[in-house]
Formats: sequence, C-alpha cells, structure tokens
Amino acid sequence: MTNEKVILAYSGGLDTSVCIRYIQLVYKFDVISLTVDCGQNEDFNAIEEKALAIGSIKHIFVDAKEEFANNYIIPSIKSNGLYEEKYPLATALARPLIASKMVEEAHNHRAIAVAHGCTGKGNDQIRFDVTIRALDPNLKIISPIRDMNLTRDVELQFAQEQNIPISLEAKKYSVDLNIWGRAIEGGNIEDTYSEPPADAFQFVKFDNDSSGYLELEFENGIPVAADGQRMNIISLVSYVNDKAGSSGIGVVDHIEDRVVGIKSREVYEAPAAVAIIEAHKDLEKMVLTTHELRFKRVVDEQWSWLVYSGLWKEPLRSDLDKFIDATQKKVSGKVKLKMQRGSLRIVGRESRHSLYRDQLATYTARSIFDQSSAKGFVELWGLQSTVANMIDKVNRSQDIEDGGATAR
Repeated sequence: MTNEKVILAYSGGLDTSVCIRYIQLVYKFDVISLTVDCGQNEDFNAIEEKALAIGSIKHIFVDAKEEFANNYIIPSIKSNGLYEEKYPLATALARPLIASKMVEEAHNHRAIAVAHGCTGKGNDQIRFDVTIRALDPNLKIISPIRDMNLTRDVELQFAQEQNIPISLEAKKYSVDLNIWGRAIEGGNIEDTYSEPPADAFQFVKFDNDSSGYLELEFENGIPVAADGQRMNIISLVSYVNDKAGSSGIGVVDHIEDRVVGIKSREVYEAPAAVAIIEAHKDLEKMVLTTHELRFKRVVDEQWSWLVYSGLWKEPLRSDLDKFIDATQKKVSGKVKLKMQRGSLRIVGRESRHSLYRDQLATYTARSIFDQSSAKGFVELWGLQSTVANMIDKVNRSQDIEDGGATAR
C-alpha cells in the first residue's frame, strides 16, 4: 500500500534536509520536495540531487523570480516596506509565495499534507501556516522541527547519524536568501554584543574604500533604471545589490520583536532594498503633500506589520494597496545617492511632479513669497497654544493664592 504524500518546502539546508527523514520515519509519509526560486542564485541541480538522495520520492523546482519581483517586491517598494523601520521584509515577502506553490503542488499531486522546516520560535511558521490555511484549510500542515521541539544541535546530531550531508555554512549559521535580501541567524550572532564576522556576509564588502554615486529612476513608484540604464526589476535589484554592497551598504543589525513575543537579535544584508527604499522615500517627500506623507507613513507601517506577521492574505493588506497605488501615480523622477565606506545619503533628486518651487523656497530677490503675510498666519497658528498657556498661568497663580489663604 502506497503511503500518503506530503509536499515539503525544501531549501537544501539543515532544517528541511532532516525534515525529509523525520517525515518518513515519524509521520510515515512519502515526501515530495519543492524548491521555489525567489532569486537565491543557488545550485538547484545539487539541491534536487540532495533531496532525492535523502529520500524524497520526487523533486519539483519552480522558477518564481519574476512573480516574486513583480507581485511582492514592487508592492513592498511602493509601501517603503520596513518592519520596525529597519528590516526590508525579504524573507517575509517570499514565504506567502512559497506557501502558495506548496498548496498548488499539493493539489497537483493529490497530497493530503504540506510541510515546512520552521521552528516554533520564529515568524516563518505563521507566514506559512496562515497562508496555507487561507488557500486550503483542509490540507494538513506538518512541521517536524516545531512539532517535535527540536533544537539545532539535536538536528545536527540526527543528520550525522542519518548520513545527511550538511554544508559548513549551515553548521555555523542559519541562512535564508532571496533577491531582496539575506537573513543570517545562529552562531555568535546570538550574542547581542558580538559583532558579526565578515565571513557571515555575502553581498556586503567591508574592504572597499572607494566612493561612488548611484542614480535611480522611478516611474509610478517603481524603479525602472539605474545609472541611466533601463532594466527590468530583477536586473535592477541585482545591479544595485552588487554596486551598493561593494561599498559596504546594506547591513541591518537590530533587536527585533517577533510575533511570538521573543526579542531577537537579527542580522540581514540587503544592499538593494536599503538603497531603493531610501531613494523612494525621498522622492515621495518631493511629490506628495505633507498630509499625504503623514497618512502614508501610517499606512506603510501597517502594511509592513501585516507582511511581517504572516498576514499577506489579510484583506486589509489589499485595501491598503489601493491607497498606496493611488499615491504612486506622482512618484516619478530621479534620485542620486552617494555611497562611501558603508554610508549612504541622498545628494540630489528631481521630478516633473515636484512640489518644491525654487521661487518659493529661495532667499534671494527672485522670491515670490510674500513674507508680510506670514505674521498673521503665525499668530493664528499658535493661537490655541498661546491661550492655553495664559489660562494655565492664571490658574497656577490662583492655586498659589488659595494655598496661601488656607495656610493663614
């Protein structure tokens, strides 16, 4: 009798590799491994060979780079997607896409379950499970690492016992990579006062003293050109990753609040995401009114929280997208960034939708701003504050007099 089938999201790393064997031995399912390419630039043939060698009965490869770039990265750029003003959401964006492919392949292969290698401490379990249930609540979800309360040292011991090959990097760190960024966990990174070693990074170079400029052009909030060359989004992100990363740009090292309540030290490298979002935010400041900007900051924060916390399929996110897309109709223009030894700053910007007007802002005789009209405006602007302070002063004086009368 043939065992029931399960679709396992497979990266080739420690967690998902031991999951193949655990699912066979503990859950008694046949494993079909699934690798989704979100731009991680790995040897996918080697990943397939490894999965089959460990025991997968079939391996599926899905090239989802364009879907990831167009349907996930671009909306995140428009939303200035940063969790806690730091993390560019690279892993968080990829998980609902991978989950959707898991469900799709489960239907194609008549599998009764899907599986992933997430721990019970992280956010990925939420991103996978919530998306899977939103797409097909009848699918069983298996998570051996979480369900069996496994730790990394136990996994490494099991891999050794089962002759499962594990790379040197996987023994040192837990890494997740896609075109939008790279997350690094484990090892001495868990010591919050220990600086991550240079060998933990792949995109960012720390030994390059050169400086340079990067020009990004946007149309309707989407980056379409870099340094004067028009490119598709995948090529542009790859170009900026290389150029910004070579100048030491893109390391994010912060204390992060996970959804499960744990404070975690997280280290990411995302040169393209850091540079592109910084440029996009600056261009928005030039073309949107102060009222649009103030409200969009609230929307951006909520959008980022929904994505981070695994609620990609939450209807509110789609609702927020409609507002965000409306604001992006004016976000077209160029932004010039200067990069030098890990520092990044905006040094120029231009747009045909710019609300900046030199004749209003200049302090020279060319100014058309009538300064005399500002006096009355200033008085009215602070009127309530002035009155409130006057009343407060009178009340404090009265309280002092009343206190003195009581003492007498």
